[in-house]
Amino acid sequence: MPELTKIKYAYIAHMPAADELNRGIVESFNAHQDSPLIKKTHYFGDRYENIYIEREEIPEIDQIIEQAILYVSELLDVAVEKLQCGFWFNSMQKGDVTTPHTHDDDDELMSGVYYIQAPKQSGQLIIGIKGYQSVVEPEAGKFVFFKPNVIHEVSENLSDDHRLSIGMNFGLKNEFKSE
Repeated sequence: MPELTKIKYAYIAHMPAADELNRGIVESFNAHQDSPLIKKTHYFGDRYENIYIEREEIPEIDQIIEQAILYVSELLDVAVEKLQCGFWFNSMQKGDVTTPHTHDDDDELMSGVYYIQAPKQSGQLIIGIKGYQSVVEPEAGKFVFFKPNVIHEVSENLSDDHRLSIGMNFGLKNEFKSE
């Protein structure tokens, strides 16, 4: 398995052979994002920060979730078969930000993000408290994992291009409450 790199408040890893996989996810996301059947939550700054599309609608997501669970299993020292993952899409256009928040609402054990499409200057992930934080540059194919109680946000997308990522929460099967 590819290596996990520790930074302050987080761990970084990469998805092997992500380019083709990410292209398929972008195509599927674009085909479904405006469907009246999808759920959108967290309306801030004239956009929904969380877009929920059923896993069956985007079959390419399975590889991302499976790889993420492998990483989280290693980080938490918990068997893969005991973990599950809830996920959502975060779509950012020029000028969009994601406000400071945590993911410790329920019984999450780990949170994370996976970058599908991340143009230069499309917003940095800021993890931690001012003065004691890590700043992560988004990059297609990159995972970032962190504890659910860690404050994080995304700075303004200054690029002219769309940025797409997947937010994730991990917990134990039969104990995890997904949104």
